[in-house]
Amino acid sequence: MDEDTRQISSARRTLIILKALGAADAAGMRLIDVAKEVGCNQPTAHRTMQDLVAEGFVEQVSGGKRYRLSLEFFVMAARAGRSDGLRELARPALLRLSSTLTDTIFLLVRSGYDAVCVEGPFPIRSFTGDIGGKVPLGIGQGSTAILANLPEAEREAVIRFNMPRLLDRSHLDEASFRLLLANAREQGFVSFNAGLIPGMAGVAVAVCDANGTAVAALSVGTLAERAEGERLQAMVDILSAEARELGRRINPFDPALRSPSRSLSYVQAQNRLR
Repeated sequence: MDEDTRQISSARRTLIILKALGAADAAGMRLIDVAKEVGCNQPTAHRTMQDLVAEGFVEQVSGGKRYRLSLEFFVMAARAGRSDGLRELARPALLRLSSTLTDTIFLLVRSGYDAVCVEGPFPIRSFTGDIGGKVPLGIGQGSTAILANLPEAEREAVIRFNMPRLLDRSHLDEASFRLLLANAREQGFVSFNAGLIPGMAGVAVAVCDANGTAVAALSVGTLAERAEGERLQAMVDILSAEARELGRRINPFDPALRSPSRSLSYVQAQNRLR
């Protein structure tokens, strides 16, 4: 095997190791498991891991017996995503939707047990109150669309935590709420007249990442009579097409996904300096 072939093989091995560590749980991976994943012997795996540790991509845990991706790795990935962050990616879609539907469009992002409004018109009249405002997942069409499309275990954890909060702010009981979520998953959208503003209604679809997990939602606020019948289905089709394209382009390390409120604070501070 010539030198160029060995270098290519080594580069591929390094990438496979990084992908394996990225898919591992927080406890990290043992060297023997890394070697099996890559298909090489332990001494070769060990040399590669030591190079990754020296460069700051990987760190050792549990007394040096396990390895995991380092914080610096995620910091670098986040920096790589800043130039095309979620808000910047979504803005053309929001403009198209606003122009096409002539309705009010919002972008909401999941933040733990809540949803944060990261883009929309100003001033906003919605559940979140303003850009940067948050509501429990399950309040309003956008946050309900996100919750409905979470993996089952996550969805159940959110429901258990949020149900007391939802009962204080919604007319739905738990059985009705679970039925609403099931219908949302089956239909692919959420639409109901929330009663926040008389005569107003909303429609929302989830934005899912490459793993099919909901991380955000595109939501429309409109007059109740404009969200019925054939026009409702047309709205859903248009929203869904934009959501699929946005989901395809999402950077999983985007700060707006990991910490939307902090990301918004940074953007707003930068705008004030201009």
